[in-house]
Order: sequence, then C-alpha cells, then structure tokens
Amino acid sequence: MKFAYRFSNLLGTVYRCGNLNFTCDGNSVISPVGNRVTVFDLKNNKSDTLPLATRYNVKCVGLSPDGRLAIIVDEGGDALLVSLVCRSVLHHFHFKGAVHSVSFSPDGRKFVVTKGNIAQMYHAPGRKREFNAFVLDKTYFGPYDETTCIDWTDDSRCFAVGSKDMSTWVFGAERWDNLIYYALGGHKDAIVACFFESSSLDLYTLSQDAALCVWQCDTAPEGLRLKAPTGWKADLLQREEEEEDAEREEETTIRGKAAPAPEEQRGKVKYSRLAKYFFNKEGDFNHLTAAAYHKKVHLLVTGFASGIFHLHELPEFSLIHSLSVSDQRVASIAINSSGDWIAFGCSGLGQLLVWEWQSESYVLKQQGHFNSMVSLAYSPDGQYIVTGGDDGKVKVWNTLSGFCFITFTEHSSGVTGVTFTSTGYVIVTSSMDGTVRAFDLHRYRNFRTFTSPRPTQFSCVAVDSSGEIVSAGAQDSFEIFIWSMQTGRLLDVLSGHEGPISGLCFNPMKSILASASWDKTVRLWDMVDSWRTTEMLALTSDALAVTFRPDGAELAVATLNSQITFWDPENAVQMGSIEGRHDLKTGRKELDKITAKHSAKGKAFTTLCYSADGQSILAGGMSKFVCIYHVKEQILRKKFEISCNLSLDAMEEFLNRRKMTEFGNLALIDQDAAEEGGVAIPLPGVKKGDMSSRHFKPEIRVTSLRFSPTGRCWAATTTEGLLIYSLDARMLFDPFELDTSVTPGRIRAALRQRDFTRAILMAFRLNERKLLQEALESVPWDEIEVVSSSLPDLYVEKVLEFLASSLEVSRHLEFYLVWTQKLLMAHGQKLKSRAGKLLPAVQFLQKSIQRHWEDISKLCDWNRYNMQYALAISKQRGVKRPSDPPGSEEEAGPSDDDEDSLHLLRGHPGEVDTDGPLP
Repeated sequence: MKFAYRFSNLLGTVYRCGNLNFTCDGNSVISPVGNRVTVFDLKNNKSDTLPLATRYNVKCVGLSPDGRLAIIVDEGGDALLVSLVCRSVLHHFHFKGAVHSVSFSPDGRKFVVTKGNIAQMYHAPGRKREFNAFVLDKTYFGPYDETTCIDWTDDSRCFAVGSKDMSTWVFGAERWDNLIYYALGGHKDAIVACFFESSSLDLYTLSQDAALCVWQCDTAPEGLRLKAPTGWKADLLQREEEEEDAEREEETTIRGKAAPAPEEQRGKVKYSRLAKYFFNKEGDFNHLTAAAYHKKVHLLVTGFASGIFHLHELPEFSLIHSLSVSDQRVASIAINSSGDWIAFGCSGLGQLLVWEWQSESYVLKQQGHFNSMVSLAYSPDGQYIVTGGDDGKVKVWNTLSGFCFITFTEHSSGVTGVTFTSTGYVIVTSSMDGTVRAFDLHRYRNFRTFTSPRPTQFSCVAVDSSGEIVSAGAQDSFEIFIWSMQTGRLLDVLSGHEGPISGLCFNPMKSILASASWDKTVRLWDMVDSWRTTEMLALTSDALAVTFRPDGAELAVATLNSQITFWDPENAVQMGSIEGRHDLKTGRKELDKITAKHSAKGKAFTTLCYSADGQSILAGGMSKFVCIYHVKEQILRKKFEISCNLSLDAMEEFLNRRKMTEFGNLALIDQDAAEEGGVAIPLPGVKKGDMSSRHFKPEIRVTSLRFSPTGRCWAATTTEGLLIYSLDARMLFDPFELDTSVTPGRIRAALRQRDFTRAILMAFRLNERKLLQEALESVPWDEIEVVSSSLPDLYVEKVLEFLASSLEVSRHLEFYLVWTQKLLMAHGQKLKSRAGKLLPAVQFLQKSIQRHWEDISKLCDWNRYNMQYALAISKQRGVKRPSDPPGSEEEAGPSDDDEDSLHLLRGHPGEVDTDGPLP
C-alpha cells in the first residue's frame, strides 16, 4: 500500500478571520481559514483549500486585478506570494511587523500595505523573473494611530488610508505637485472603511460609531500635476526648455506676434464635506464593523456588531435592505464584480454567507462547528463524512464538493460519537445529553431516539454490521446499553466494567462487541448468546480506544501509557505492541512549567483506525502528529504533521524567546486571576484551554481518525477542522515491473497490430494514465470479454482501480461498465480468495458507480416529471388534431407533434452529460 498521502482539502470550517475576496470573474470566494486559504467555487459548487499554510493565522489577503496572484499575510507579518493558477508559493517575505490590510492598485503595478501607523507602497511582482518580488517604493507617514483600511482610485493615481485616530489620509501614488497628502477629519471614532467614487477623487468615509461622511474634491483626477524634478534631472529639463523658448522667440519675431502668457499656477487639492449620515437613527448604539462599496452600481453594504447589515445607494443614502445574517458581529464583507452577490464572514460562529440581494436568496450558506469537532465517520461508499462537535450539532459533508448539505441540531449537548449503518442511509450518534439518536438521510429527520432508564452521559456508540443492534457506553454508570433499531426498545444493559467506557467496536464478521474502559480491561460480548462476556483482555493501563481489523481477526487497543497493543480476539492472546511515546512529540504550552519532553510522558493515542487492507493502523492523539504503523512489523511507516500554525497552543517544542523577560515568561505574568506566587495555574483537567484566561489559545489535538473505505484517503478531526489527506498521483511516475522493452512506441505498435492484451499489460507496467486510457479504450466492445479473461490475476486489481478512477471523470459510462462486468465475471471465483486485499478497489468502484446512478436517477425523475407535466397541459388545453371534427377540442388527446416534442424532451440515454450540473 502506498503512503504518499498529501493534504487534499479542509472541511468543517469555512471562515475564521481576515478579509474575504471575490475572484475577478465573480464566481468564487477566497476565504481565510486559520492558517490556510479556501476557494469556494459558487458556479460549480465546490470548495478547494490551497496546499499551502502560513506560520500563524491569516490576517489579510490581497488579490491582484487579473486574479492570478495573491498576497497572503499572517498575524506575524510573514507574507506568501501565491500563484492561484498553479496553486504554489512563489515568494516568501517578512514585513517586520503586524500588517492590517494589503491592496493592489487597479492597474496591477503596485500594492500598498498598512502596518502600524504607516503605509508602504511596493512594486507589484510582474510576470518576468525578478531577484526580489517585493521592492519597496515609498513609505507614507501621517496617521498617529494604527491604520485600518485602504482604497485606490480607478486610475491608480491616489489611495486613501483610514486610521484609528479618526482621520483619513489621501496620498498620491506619484509625486504630484498639487497633492502630496491630505488629512480628513470629521469623525468621532475609528475609521472602518474609506471608498473613492468611480473616476473621481470624491471620498466616502465610515467610522465605527456608524457615521458616513461624504467628501467632495475640487480637482478631477486628470488635474493632478507631476512635481518638477530636482538635481541633475532638473538641469537637463531646464536646458531643454531654454532651447524650446529660444526657438519660440525666433518664430514669434519672424511672425511679429507676442508670446502667450504663462498659465497661472493653480492651487492645491482641497476637500469639502458635503454631508454626514448616521445609520443608527432609532438611537440604539451599534458598532459598525465592516463595509464594502461597489463603484459601478453605487451600492454600499455595511455590517454591524449585532449581525445586522444594511444596503444603501450612494450618494443619496437611500436604504435598500436591512436584514440580519447572524447573532455575531459581521467581520468581513465583499461584493463581486457584477455587484449581484455579497459575501459575509462572521468570525464568532465561523459563518460564510453569499447573498444575492436582488432576488433576496442565498447562493451559499455554510457554517462550521462552533466548538471543536470530536468524532467523524465515513459512509460505506466514501461519498459522505459525518462529524459531531461539542456544540451538539451533527453535520454531513460531501467529499466531492466539500460542502455541508445537512445539519442536525436535535442534541442539546456535546456529541461524543457518530457512525453510519452498513446501508449508508442512517446515522447513529451519542451525546452527553443522555440520548442516542438515529437520523435518516432520505428524509433528513431524527426517526429514532434511544434513552436509558435513568439519565446517563454516553461517551461512545457502535452499530453492528446488520444495522439492527445499537450500543452505547456510559461515562458515569460504567454500563453498556443495547437497543433494537427496528423497535427502539432497550434490549439489555451490560454490566461488568469498573470505569467509564471509552470505546466500543463491533466485529465486522461476527456479532461480537468489544468495549474498552478505564478499568484497564477490554471485554468481548457475544450478541447472540445472551450478551454474555466471552473474554476479558487485561491491559497494563487505562484503555482509550479500541478497533477491529476489517476482517475481524485482530483487535487493536490504545492505552494511557502511549502503547498500542494487538490481540487475537478468538484466543485472547496478545500478538504484539507498539510504543508510541517518542512518536507523539507533543509541544510545550505557554502556561506549562515543564518541558515538552516531560510533557510527552503523559500523552497517549486517543483514536485508532485500521487501513482498508488491514496491514497498517492510523493513530493520533494530543499531538500535532498522525502516525501510520505497520501492524506486522510494528514499525513506524510515516508521520504526518497536520498543522504548523503557531497561533495554536502546544505547537512549539521550546519556550518562545520573544516572550521571555527579566521577570520570567510573559505568558505567565500577564494574567489577571488564579495566581499563586505571580504565576498563573491553569484549571486542573482542562485540555482545551482556559476560556476565562485573557490570552486564550486553542490547543492542537487530533480527536478522531478514519480511513476512507476506498483506501484512497483518510480524514482527521482536529483543532484546525476536518482535514482530508489523499493519494495524489497526478505528478508521480510509479512504474510496475518496468524493463527496457516497455516503451510508449511499442504499446501503440501492439495496438495497431490488435494485440490488445499485450498492449494493456505493457501500459500497466509503464503506469502512465493517458497510455492506460488509450489502451483500454482501443479495445472494441465485442472483444472486451476475451481480453479481460486473458489478463493475469496480478493485473486484475490494477485494472479495477483504473476503472474506478476513470468512472469518476469519464463520460463513457457504458463502455467502462461493460469492462467492469466482464472482468468480474471472468475472475470472480479467483478474486474470492483475495477478498480482503481487493476490498478497497471494489469499494472505490462502488463509490463511482453509486454517484453516477444517483445523478442519472435524478435526471430520469426530472424527465419523467416533465413528461407528465407536458401530458397534463396538453390534455387540459385540448389540442386539436387536423383530422378531428369541429367542436371536439375537449376530447382530443395529445397530438403527434406533442409526442415528438416529448421524445425530444426525453433525450437519448447515450447523450446524457453526467459531468454537467443536474437540475
């Protein structure tokens, strides 16, 4: 099994902090998510996280006018120059200070960065090779406090900068003679946003106290004059002017006319305030937090701390809409290029909304878990992921689009466990509110609620392979409750554990339930023989997680002493163990008084998951690392660092020198409560961070891990969100038993000679996707059965994997389905002996076929409804045929023309565009 897993996507969180941006075509939203950036494609309904990360949380993103480049700046002042075309980092830069905002000029030649109380203008990186992509041009001084916002004029001649000192400064991008800088006052609070009017120097400024000032300039942008140069440039220009004056005097002497008088020197640029408007007319004081302005349609959008937003038309300040999008403050607003869609970001709840204001409808409405995610589960076909969080919500995510399409809010407390049934249409969840609930994915409802005789908190949940038995472990009563899915009745209560139940898992092949507990035991319960205990496995430490191998022949248990032990469930014999303390490598927290090395002694793996073939196991816990171990050899195969975000706690191995003072660690000193001897002591047992602390940093941890049933990817719920790692082999050359006789030329020569079997075998040995596709699609459909039966058994699994991946993107559905059918019919008996090894490939194939089946079934339903509608309309109108006698309109049925039109509406099955959007 390959382990070239790479970061693929980030789900579960859609917006954290920073500013939103629309792409130049207006179809995608660029949203900062922690220390990563996600692009939401609104037209194709997909989300994609860029494969790059900053050291701290992203503070601001600047997008070039052509949409090719982006400057991503984090909270520490580190910047990444990113190409959005090839999705790669082009340049690293450090601004030596916290940056508040960055903005490109409309012509794309320069960009301005505000940090502290200054604004710096840089030459924008071009498409040519440069030694340094960021070249500082000018530094502008003026504001006395931190700068907050930037806006450019349409011609890129000037830009405005707002500040917390209640002033707005207009600077010239060039050395203008009549405009060097201009300061505008008139506000009583910090400036939130400033906007130039289209093709003008007129300005709108908005302050935090919800006030809008309209400023008029007495000079047009064309009236700006360049300042006369000094030094050797001035001497050269003066010499040229003297020569021109001498020539002009000679011409005027010959013609006998007087020379024209020089043009009078015009004065400096001046601004005057035309009007001042207030948003809070009713008297309720509400802070203005974000604003955006579209210059072409003159639309002003303002967001407030209460979640309300206003739409005004300027300069008349006429109200268009006033609505509420959230209970928290609106942190960022963006308008697309056409002015139809408005994006809102709310950092308090992690919400991202795209609203079409003309039709008053949502284009996108996504929200992640308010608190951290605790558990996840893959659907049997790998298309969906369900997550449960501490906020009591259960969300279902589509792995193809990356969007959450349903949220269940029936739980009143934190969700502790989620799982799918074997059919994939029922989700079972456990919660700390004392209930276990079953949700239907057909009707999107909670159809079953399981409770215990006396109130108890459930810590885990499991469903057997048939989907008929539901079990949940109690955290306070140390019991296991068994219910029937059909009737909802409590079947039995299993007692015997002497500590909280930490994990449950059913044997995939038998009705055996394994339960792990803090009493240092794992018990195996027989669901058929009166739920009695068949075996009790004694451990050396508290059990934290338990899982069966996919074939049910092995059991893995994670314990508190950082060990993973493997057991034979039939004979209750330990088969091996892995020591994982050195692989966890936990970091040091800010408030820790011990080193990271000693802190790692108390850490352990809290979640386990077998790979699809059962040869490897995935482990994670209170660390930023996820480890993959080889079960048989008991060695570490690969270790993944899930995050490099230093804005999270427990990331650094050593103390930060910048926070060390003569009095000790600054993080320990700057506290206002719970101090003993000048040092803050965190609350005992707190793992997520002290929320009452003045400086709260969430701690990095992995709460749940799951392999996809296809084996192509795995997912992890972390403090960052739901991370997806997949096998991306697009740029990987990985041949199989290659020798010098296998070349693309010989493969094509074999195809021309109609030796299809030899061509396919050579193509799989070379393992080039385009050659594989060419070789398979060259086989005539009537010869597929002969060619598939002549393939060696070694290549059957590779052909199945290629067919599964091709079905996801190809339109030749019938051709590849015939290949799949003939291959399975020819080698079905031989494949039974290797069912465990071929399981990932078969599930990958099932996932692809299932997706196409759902798409085509929706299309067929839509066609059927349209035909029924057309028939009903034709009968209602009483279509008259030419052969019918007069007066028979009411009895007439559909005409031949109607049948032809219905036939066209039905379409041909072979012409269905399955890759396009479905109705």
